[in-house]
Amino acid sequence: MNHNLTHLHPYPFAKMATLLASSSPAANYSEIKLGIGEPKHAPPAFVLDELKENLDKICLYPTTKGIFELRQTIAHWLEKRFFLHHVDANTEVLPVMGTREAIFSFAQAVVDHKDTEANKENITEVGTENPQTGSAKHNPTIVMPNPFYQIYEGAAILAQATPYFVPCTRDNAFKGDYRAVPREVWERTQLLFVCSPNNPTGSMMTMDDWELVIRLSDQYGFIIASDECYSELYFDTAPIGLLQACTTLGRNSFKNCVVFHSLSKRSNLPGLRSGFVAGDATILQSYLQYRTYQGCAMPIPHQLASIVAWRDEKHVVQNRALYQEKFALWMAELGGLLQLRMPEAGFYFWVKVPEQFDCDDEIFVKALYAQANIHALAGRYLSREVNGKNPGQGYVRIALVASVEESREAISRIRKLLNA
Repeated sequence: MNHNLTHLHPYPFAKMATLLASSSPAANYSEIKLGIGEPKHAPPAFVLDELKENLDKICLYPTTKGIFELRQTIAHWLEKRFFLHHVDANTEVLPVMGTREAIFSFAQAVVDHKDTEANKENITEVGTENPQTGSAKHNPTIVMPNPFYQIYEGAAILAQATPYFVPCTRDNAFKGDYRAVPREVWERTQLLFVCSPNNPTGSMMTMDDWELVIRLSDQYGFIIASDECYSELYFDTAPIGLLQACTTLGRNSFKNCVVFHSLSKRSNLPGLRSGFVAGDATILQSYLQYRTYQGCAMPIPHQLASIVAWRDEKHVVQNRALYQEKFALWMAELGGLLQLRMPEAGFYFWVKVPEQFDCDDEIFVKALYAQANIHALAGRYLSREVNGKNPGQGYVRIALVASVEESREAISRIRKLLNA
């Protein structure tokens, strides 16, 4: 077996299962799941109809590149949504089987060890070093926000690269301070993962933020991979995407820039496993070759269903309105009592744990489970310790994925818990 598998952390929800194993849920309440970011709104009926109407095409092998009509639809959506001049459907768009799979495989495809082969005797075993202190100075490095979507870290470890964590704290608006990353780290960086809107903090990259990381990419030659899966769940202002930033800056290409998008959150279709990666044509040409061997091609019925989903915005507007209603409800009913902070986008609250629970995220999620039968996620499980501090410790992620009615019930239970 690949020895690097031993360096993977258990997934956050596995850690939660271990934490709650010795507890019993409040027997007088039905279960409310706010821990996993799995959309619960109804999927668009017209997308399901399209899927059913094309089930006979399941007998056909799909190509890795996908059908042109899907790539063209995605290209047009990108152009309209992010004010892009032109996206080439043949070279700058690639459908993928959900962004989890694509983000992971992308790191495997782009990390290059050629510059480290001559220094093998100096390379510390991946997963055992402390990348923040520089002891892994000969390893390829993948920079990522902290807290983060755990696939970023797992992808780095199994690509035999060193994760470098940029803490996202209240002091830096929960976005991370990329100016504070040492020069020697950027010099060995091959890939930067950015998540905007951020999971779990709900922060968004500004144009100044994008300009900074693009300038750093130009200076040091690394690739920027922007996870934008929550880009359509916003309140007032639509998030700026990486490709949009490239166009705004007057760049004539998407050099070293790629974005990942999905129908899971936008269209409430997590089980369709439909997303795409778009951007730098040269990178995507090599990544396509990698994927051809990897064998992840989207079934044709899924592709045809995806086309009608990307072409329609009405259901997306309705979806946003539902989340806006729930956020308004939570802020009105619990905003002061729980000191809630409105995210800029996404469907998560990144909640500072109340003092009555010793500001301890594990204690708080156990209380929510044992006394209110509500599932939430301890923030420390989404983060790694940097310089003696875990930026997720003392926070809890609450996903507003349940219905409005369940939200009202959850709020009532939490009010009782906080006033107990």
